[in-house]
Amino acid sequence: MSTETDDTDTTERDASDASDDANDSGGHCSTPDSDGEVAEEIAIISFERKLDTAEEIAEGIGDEYETIDIVEYHGDVFAELWGEYDCFVGLMASGIAMRKTAPLLDDKWDDPAIVVVDEALTWAIPITGGHHGANQVAHDLSKLGAVPAMTTASEAAGKQGVESKAKALDTHVVNGDSTVATNLAVLNEELGPVARLDGPRAVLVGDDVTVLKRNADDGVVLGTGTVSGVDAAQVVDAWERALDDLDLTVDDVDFVATGTRKEGEEGLYEAADSIGAGVVLFEKETLERFEGPSPSRSKELIGWPGIAEASAIAGGRDHELAREKERFDDAVTVAVGR
Repeated sequence: MSTETDDTDTTERDASDASDDANDSGGHCSTPDSDGEVAEEIAIISFERKLDTAEEIAEGIGDEYETIDIVEYHGDVFAELWGEYDCFVGLMASGIAMRKTAPLLDDKWDDPAIVVVDEALTWAIPITGGHHGANQVAHDLSKLGAVPAMTTASEAAGKQGVESKAKALDTHVVNGDSTVATNLAVLNEELGPVARLDGPRAVLVGDDVTVLKRNADDGVVLGTGTVSGVDAAQVVDAWERALDDLDLTVDDVDFVATGTRKEGEEGLYEAADSIGAGVVLFEKETLERFEGPSPSRSKELIGWPGIAEASAIAGGRDHELAREKERFDDAVTVAVGR
């Protein structure tokens, strides 16, 4: 890519699993798997004898979604409801779901996600739309004991696809066909960082370049530093207090940003997951380019610039601070970038 571009290097990691793959780049990202269009409205399709299990599923994951309805199975149920839900959870044999939905499938970017699960809640198997909500629903079903059987190539290899990267940055994939090439590059560890271009610009790309577009134009970035072993509730409380000073809420957050030295900090990942945000981990070299105005002892002690401000500035679309850093409860330091 041209050196004229304004690159903020990021690669993505799953917010609920800090052990996923990280590319060799200026930063790493952590988020639930999606292309930016997650499943929000779910229909659980169940035989009558399995309705108790359907109720258990609805109760167990219902808080994660806008709508979760239970519909009793009949032969035309998928055809009748096709297009009304983002995701179907089929409480049935995978063969039934496959035969009934196969004639309805058209395009992976438009088709609803489909996950099948057995009555004992042993397996949750995404059949279609793995990167469009099914993998995430299967992951949520793991909270009930089901093993999510991911078969999308990147996730099966323990890596995160381009669609996951898009979700981390609160973006969506513009040119879906390109992801065949870029996800293959992910598998071969050849993709490299996601480069951000600040416009107005004209960009010429080939068929093997995936273009991500932001979902919103006015979100903020939560630059965050924490003590080791921080509690997720402390982190969320600090974020809410920092945002409240700006008359903002967690709904206004694009993503959480921090340094790679905080990789694997479970309390931070759990907090980000609870507000539905991805976590971007910036390399030391990137943070040095965006060092904040406030003094930081970390530079004296370990040679790192202040993580909260530097990561907020690096992650913000305008590379500016909306709020300088503040330390909360001697455990969490938060700066807000834009």
